[in-house]
Amino acid sequence: MENYEVLKVLDDFNERVSGLEKAIKLDELKQNIINNEKIMMQSNFYDDMKNAQKVLKQDKKDKNIVNEFNLISTSVEELQLYYDMQKNNEVSSEEIDNDVKELIKNIETNLSNLEEMLLLSGPYDDSDAIFELHPGAGGTESQDWASMLFRMYKMFSENNGYEFEVLDYQDGDEAGIKSVTFVIKGDNAYGYLKSEHGVHRLVRISPFDSNARRHTSFCGCTVTPVITDNIDVVIKDEDIRIDTYRSSGAGGQHINKTDSAIRITHFPTGIVVTCQNERSQIQNKERAFEILKAKLFQLEQEKKDEELRKINGEASNNGFGSQIRSYVFHPYSMVKDLRTGCETANIQAVMDGDIKEFLNSYLKYNAGK
Repeated sequence: MENYEVLKVLDDFNERVSGLEKAIKLDELKQNIINNEKIMMQSNFYDDMKNAQKVLKQDKKDKNIVNEFNLISTSVEELQLYYDMQKNNEVSSEEIDNDVKELIKNIETNLSNLEEMLLLSGPYDDSDAIFELHPGAGGTESQDWASMLFRMYKMFSENNGYEFEVLDYQDGDEAGIKSVTFVIKGDNAYGYLKSEHGVHRLVRISPFDSNARRHTSFCGCTVTPVITDNIDVVIKDEDIRIDTYRSSGAGGQHINKTDSAIRITHFPTGIVVTCQNERSQIQNKERAFEILKAKLFQLEQEKKDEELRKINGEASNNGFGSQIRSYVFHPYSMVKDLRTGCETANIQAVMDGDIKEFLNSYLKYNAGK
């Protein structure tokens, strides 16, 4: 690389590093690490296990940010050294060209990773994510579309090291899914996937239409964080109805076919939670109550703090005008996010779980709001 090219890259890196140092409040972060280490050294630290886990998790997160920042700073200093050596004719550009290019590539990757890490700083971004898919009007068409989205999220999880657990699965009448609830578990799962909350729209030639006509289908997707802190939510017996029913679904890969399925209806809010994945009715009931409490806590927080309204997303109606993303199979191939403008023509890759481009574009879009 020519010297002027390296200088241009250096200026960009230095500006971004300076901005990151202010954003992460580096000195304050280092002091937090020192304070947490003192807390962790106390003999009674593990007496309150939940609080201990919270401190350990925060400490790990803070150290990751500081270590990543230090790595980037050191690499930028190394690039500056290469530039100075080349500028002073101590080495020729040919001698260090490959090293410089590799170093620039690594710095760019690490900078992008840290910038992305800082975008995942919402109150529940580090939580697991509860997904619910509900087909819109259209019967078999929409139910089949729900099953396609279910597969997309499952493949995304598998391809990116997330754990995928199905809590409730209701088969469609002829094909597809009537409804499904599942949890995606892993680092910053909710932070990445909260952008999926809303209505997803499909346009295609229907495989269920003998006249091969084009159909439009909708599926509503809700995404809720799994809140692991102690939740002070009171659920009165008179406010709920608990129903038991026989599990149904696509088999052992989704649920256990027993008589242990649980449905809890919360009358004041209209929230309905179902769980049939656990092996006993008691376990399903406990899991369903956990999810219900998380949803009620979420609603309460939204009332108290306007900022937490973002948790519930932007769309709720499974129909025209409320979609967040369109998937067009015909008359052309395109997936487009209607909020960020992010789009791709490689629709098969998206349906195979390659949705990171959409997730990252929403993080940047949301940060700029």
